[in-house]
Amino acid sequence: MDIFVFALGILILACFILHFYTRQVEQHSKDPNYRGFQQTYLLVYLLAIAGDWLQGPHVYALYESYGIQKHEIEILFIAGFGSSMIFGTIVASLADKYGRRNTCIVYGILYGISCATKHFPNFYILFVGRLLAGMATSILFSAFESWLVNEHRRRNFEPESLGLIFANAYFGNSIVAIISGIVAQFAANTFGYVAPFDSAIISFIAMCILLITTWSENYGDANAHVLQSFISAWTAIKSDKKIFLLGIVQGLFEASMYVFVLEWTPALTEASNQSVIDKTDNKNPPIPHGYIFAGYMVAMMMGSNSFKVFCNYTTPESFMRPIVFISALCMSVPIFMPYNQGIMFTAFLIFEFCVGVFWPAMATMRSKYVPEEARATVLNYFRIPLNLIVVIILLKDFHLKFIFMSCVFFLILAGISMVLLYKLTLHIKQGLPIANVLAIPQHNVKSAPIESAVENQPAV
Repeated sequence: MDIFVFALGILILACFILHFYTRQVEQHSKDPNYRGFQQTYLLVYLLAIAGDWLQGPHVYALYESYGIQKHEIEILFIAGFGSSMIFGTIVASLADKYGRRNTCIVYGILYGISCATKHFPNFYILFVGRLLAGMATSILFSAFESWLVNEHRRRNFEPESLGLIFANAYFGNSIVAIISGIVAQFAANTFGYVAPFDSAIISFIAMCILLITTWSENYGDANAHVLQSFISAWTAIKSDKKIFLLGIVQGLFEASMYVFVLEWTPALTEASNQSVIDKTDNKNPPIPHGYIFAGYMVAMMMGSNSFKVFCNYTTPESFMRPIVFISALCMSVPIFMPYNQGIMFTAFLIFEFCVGVFWPAMATMRSKYVPEEARATVLNYFRIPLNLIVVIILLKDFHLKFIFMSCVFFLILAGISMVLLYKLTLHIKQGLPIANVLAIPQHNVKSAPIESAVENQPAV
């Protein structure tokens, strides 16, 4: 345990230093309305994400306390990811037509009802709750971002300031995760395992009230038929290589990340068991999950802060190339050094740092390339591969080594896709042949700069 506590202390100190440094070098918007806009979005988003984090630590424990068997618990988790993949894609994609703000309210309602089902020790009621939670998760990772990008552009803030909001959002996400874990533990110790879910309901109610009173509504293509949003999103992915490659990077990286969330505990535990055998000691103290999780969150915070620094020197398309390949290298440690707990934990911390860079970088790139009229739908298409991969991992009892080998393979493919995406952006910056420029429809040339027209993006 000493090594984990020591690592956490070092990480917290390094995070404070990095945060202080980034506050000195980050660029601030000159628009006086920008700060209020950012605060309004972050308050709503962090309340939304807090409701999600409050539930995580005690889902499995609550199911066990109800006497639900391990196989049934696995089915419940599969139901959540499967619902996010199928029903969540449909529900969340309606944001483009019926409004992103309205859909965010639906997120609070669906997740609140899901939390309420936790009061019933009945498998079928809990199953319905997992279905609702899956739908809500899809909304969380699409509608909020879609609203932000549209509103940011509508208010004519500097394009660079959008990346700063994303970085602050994911930095705040890590802080909220740590605080939520503490609150959830206190609630569970005081009132029982269902109390953290009631705390989440309170968070969702506060989010909805604040959202209704402070957010305006915006849409994708409100006049299009519901089916048209799905067709437009699919057409955009097929016709624009940048969107297609971005989707591959996101889907494969996030799939590896979610698999890591499921498997880091058995990986470190197995390494710990081996070290005990080597020392011929019969006692096997459990790994300190709380300290390890806190360490991961601090590493992620450092990544989100580093994103701001990286953006001062180059573009996300450029620095994400080494980030993805470093992630693949980190995931290879459990394969080649499965019994070295210290190196494995260090690799996992570096991976979490890369995750901290990944989130705001991907959000920034999505804001550039994903078309506004079907943004939420495209974002949900991106999440289909990750949900499918996680469902397969949960269904099949794969060996731990094979699971991490799969993660390395996914991340290498994501890294190659990131390299190809970077080359495409270089081609755009260097300019196109005159014949290609002349081929651009005249109304696009008049309404937006050449680069925006080429990228099929609205002018910022």
